[in-house]
Amino acid sequence: MIQASVRMIALAGSLVAGLLTPAGAAAQDPHGGVKTMYDFAMKDIDGKEVSLSRYRGKVVLIVNVASFCGYTKQYAGLDSLYRAYAERGLVVLGFPANNFGSQEPGSDEEIKEFCSTKYNVTFPLFSKISVKGDDQHPLYRYLTSAEANPATAGEVRWNFTKYLMDRSGRLVAKFEPRVDPLSADLTEAVEAELGRQ
Repeated sequence: MIQASVRMIALAGSLVAGLLTPAGAAAQDPHGGVKTMYDFAMKDIDGKEVSLSRYRGKVVLIVNVASFCGYTKQYAGLDSLYRAYAERGLVVLGFPANNFGSQEPGSDEEIKEFCSTKYNVTFPLFSKISVKGDDQHPLYRYLTSAEANPATAGEVRWNFTKYLMDRSGRLVAKFEPRVDPLSADLTEAVEAELGRQ
């Protein structure tokens, strides 16, 4: 009887401790306390570590890109969008991924060469990552979660899916691959976010 009481007290204590665990603890939060894109550090296309907090205060469009996709020509539109709105605070971030039809098989060096010579890409590119599956990068685990935005939750379906982040680093809209970077839907959403301070 005494042992049973001790076990019950110990169990109650561990439950209380669990309730008092800091919000940022990974055991309580599957994203490890991540609340915005600024909580991530990524390797750029040259292998240098970059904290996404560098883009604090900017409107950011995050895109999973690929070199051999039917949508690859969107590189041109993405770069045009970036150039048109960069001075007002837009940044496009490209994340190469080989998750769909093996359409991004190259090394970071090969991807960089392709983007610069074929499309003259000027927006920031990052090292190749996985955007879905067991090896999904934590950034994309966050972007596809209901925690980031319940309205946009769900796995990435294909290359050139676009996630629009507001100036506070929070996800506000998702655009499927078929949405052209220069379409009215996307540019109007970008302008609306740029207009918010």
